[in-house]
Amino acid sequence: MNLATLAVQPRLLLEAKLKPVQGSRFQPTGFPDLGAATFDGPGGAKMLLVESAQSMANRLEAVCWDTVNNDWVTPLKGLPAVLVNGKDGKPLTNSVLEAHRLNSPYIATTKDFEEIKKAIAFDDRKPFDRDPLLKALLKYDVNSLIHGIFLEKIAGVIRLPRALTGFIEASEVSTVASGGVKNDRVRASKGDEGQTAKEGFGNVPFHREEFTGKITAFFNLDLALIRGFGLGTDVEALLIAISLYKIQKFLNEGLRLRTACDLDLEELQVTRPKAGFELPSLEVLEKELPALIEKAFGGKADQRFTTVSFDS
Repeated sequence: MNLATLAVQPRLLLEAKLKPVQGSRFQPTGFPDLGAATFDGPGGAKMLLVESAQSMANRLEAVCWDTVNNDWVTPLKGLPAVLVNGKDGKPLTNSVLEAHRLNSPYIATTKDFEEIKKAIAFDDRKPFDRDPLLKALLKYDVNSLIHGIFLEKIAGVIRLPRALTGFIEASEVSTVASGGVKNDRVRASKGDEGQTAKEGFGNVPFHREEFTGKITAFFNLDLALIRGFGLGTDVEALLIAISLYKIQKFLNEGLRLRTACDLDLEELQVTRPKAGFELPSLEVLEKELPALIEKAFGGKADQRFTTVSFDS
């Protein structure tokens, strides 16, 4: 793996062409007050948001965590994260899977969070100093250096933008209208009060919308932001490698976004820089990451978890 070409680049941009595993239809993400997010693209092309940046961050984090063993997946073992135990002492959640990472109420409201808060060293009588935050994130939750954080539970100024952003769009989309019926084998009619469709009784017809189109996943790794952290070349290389691992793992294993949105990777290409950088494969990244973790943190990979207790 050679990252030297990226040393003077501000961004690494990737595009992945995707297609449905079977058939031609797919189901995009839906929003409660909006439904499917269609929009007019440049030139009037009909476009569709298949997966938002927020959802993609969650998916890129999810492929890194072994939920059965409550640990990082093997190539990432030794990275720091915050584990949360419940009142019964059993695992409840963690900073990798929580939507707001360290700002999760299951972490930031615990008494154990005081140690992290002290490391961030925010002083509301002085301008916000970002360096203690960066060092604290490296020590307690390295994942936040990649996906960003907004620690409003400490102060509204403590924030870090995403270094890695992803989203999925479709172009030239067409709507596929269909529907079905929820059948009631016992009482097909709506029934009396308390036994209507609202309570789940009777046959209930419904409609649904799916789409066809050209699907592309976009990834943007902000290399200038990572270098601007000032955490050293070993940490920079590690953050880049983890980000590339997340992308490759997601494209290899995480493309079943919903029941009716199961996608396959057709083509993955680097669009910036235009030349000189060879994207490492998932196998190469899995092989290289343990050494990069050891080099960035020093010593052999060990448990670098911080455990907090959520008692409420």
